[in-house]
Amino acid sequence: MHLDTLGDYSLQRLLGSGAFGDVYLAEHRFIKKPYALKVLPETLCRDGAFLRRFEEDVHSVAQLDHPNIVKIYNVTCADGRYFLVMDPIVDSYGETMHLERYLSLKGRSLGEEEYISILHQVASALDYAHEKTLGGRPLVHGALKPTNILIRADEEGVRVQLADFAMTRLIGEGISFLRLAEQMAASFSTEGNKYACHQFVQALGFLAPEQKSLENSSDLKVDSYAFGVLAYYLLTRKIPEGCPELPSKTLPDAVGNWDCLVLQCLRAHPAQRPARLQQALEGCLKTPKTAPEEALTLSQIEEKLENSMQMSFEFQEAAAKEAEAPPKPVIKPGEIARPEYEPDPGAMFQRELLVSHYVPKKVEIKEVEPILTEMAVIPEGTYVRGGNTGARDEMPRHPVTLSSFALDVHPVTNEQFVRFLEAMGGEKDSNNNDIIRLRDSRIKRSGGKLIIESGYSRHPVVGVTWYGAVAYAKWIGKRLPTEAEWEAAATCGRENAIYSTGHDIERSQANYFSSDTTPVMSYPPNEFGLYDIAGNVYEWCQDWYAYNYYDSSLVEPDNPKGPHQGVYRVLRGGCWKSLKEDLRCSHRHRNNPGAVNGTYGFRCAADTQ
Repeated sequence: MHLDTLGDYSLQRLLGSGAFGDVYLAEHRFIKKPYALKVLPETLCRDGAFLRRFEEDVHSVAQLDHPNIVKIYNVTCADGRYFLVMDPIVDSYGETMHLERYLSLKGRSLGEEEYISILHQVASALDYAHEKTLGGRPLVHGALKPTNILIRADEEGVRVQLADFAMTRLIGEGISFLRLAEQMAASFSTEGNKYACHQFVQALGFLAPEQKSLENSSDLKVDSYAFGVLAYYLLTRKIPEGCPELPSKTLPDAVGNWDCLVLQCLRAHPAQRPARLQQALEGCLKTPKTAPEEALTLSQIEEKLENSMQMSFEFQEAAAKEAEAPPKPVIKPGEIARPEYEPDPGAMFQRELLVSHYVPKKVEIKEVEPILTEMAVIPEGTYVRGGNTGARDEMPRHPVTLSSFALDVHPVTNEQFVRFLEAMGGEKDSNNNDIIRLRDSRIKRSGGKLIIESGYSRHPVVGVTWYGAVAYAKWIGKRLPTEAEWEAAATCGRENAIYSTGHDIERSQANYFSSDTTPVMSYPPNEFGLYDIAGNVYEWCQDWYAYNYYDSSLVEPDNPKGPHQGVYRVLRGGCWKSLKEDLRCSHRHRNNPGAVNGTYGFRCAADTQ
């Protein structure tokens, strides 16, 4: 397809092509934001049966909201072409980094911990999707392979996001397989196209046996099979074919029992594969390893299992026949009485077992009461946000009109947040998002109990994700402040205020350029009575981040809520290790909503009447 525009999007470059269509990096012509467009094949868009199926089911796929699944923002049609508007997973050069490319760049430098991290994220996404339904059946990926496992790597580690979710089902299993076969044939007939040929052969290797025969290909166990192939491929860089050697023979020094995981997932019968992939992964990693000299191949394991099942069947069949044949009574001549039989012949071999009856221990459910923070009321009015001398994303400086709201006088502390974790019963929310990473915080788990490090109860909580901040605020009946509200509270409505303290700020007025957090309310408050609004910890705001959002805010100044969508969330205020420049009221910081850091905290806001 040679197009410059598609609907409201300007196409910039082709990111990739596959059986499900072409993917372009594009920019919205009006809001100037980058997106990835998956343009479905033109032949499909003329198929009435496909269009009916696509329009009925695509809404279920678009509603998937998981940190390891590529987010679909919109599904639309323009110029007779259907396309999906998605989150652009590209690097700073505008290139897509998928798992196949990532492995080729890293070579053999990847460690087992990184393999486990990648598999955990893939399993988390698949388990989440399998709980949803599409047309009354579990929502499956159906086409898992390295090229649709997208990678974002930074100082936080490797972040995995799955693309092409349920596309096999939307397009149709038969049509999808046919398109894959056609592209394989085309790649074989093209001279010098070895890479494309490798990709299509690899895609075929990730399909479960029932997908290749077009039988029950919508069952969630097809993803279990592909997950086993993925684990084997990560460890050996090979697709398991024929009678492959198990990972224990090629990686004798591996810590995890990878044979157990591969054997479970690559079973020929779908019913014997695991349904919960995270549980299967964690269970196999905890299972003791088999000695290399005792390790068997996949075919040997299958043969042993089939032999044992056949022996069990034959034994049961013989026992059933023996039970069906009634014993022949012996009747003496002249005896008419019916013979008597022992009602329970096996009773003589039974003995009484003194086993106590198990009664589950009753657990008393305690209602956890939150520790609330005093709040300061910020009056309604017109406030100035941004600056003309800072970074590009702070421009232009412009007025905004805000309704009255209330803001916590200090950030949420460790003693407040630990009660929230006790009420939640873990470190993940209902959508399986991380709330906090304890190793980056001052809260630890010991013997099943949450403990705050000595002396840090009144310090602001750190290591909290945006999801955790939102969940805490909802728990106590509040919300996160918008970016405009936060800056208005920091400036106290003074038009020329550079810092929350005025034109300048000293280290006696805020905690910055230091070695650790300090207890909240250790420094003087600003004119609104807010403590630590500058320094100590960066504070999550509700808004999505866009570097050019102030251009829109300039023309829509009433209670601005930030962009409708984005990749990053906003953080404000600087932290304990920031330079003085970062403490400016107009300074903007951002990160992924699932990111954790020893400098990230938050405070809550609430509407007022």
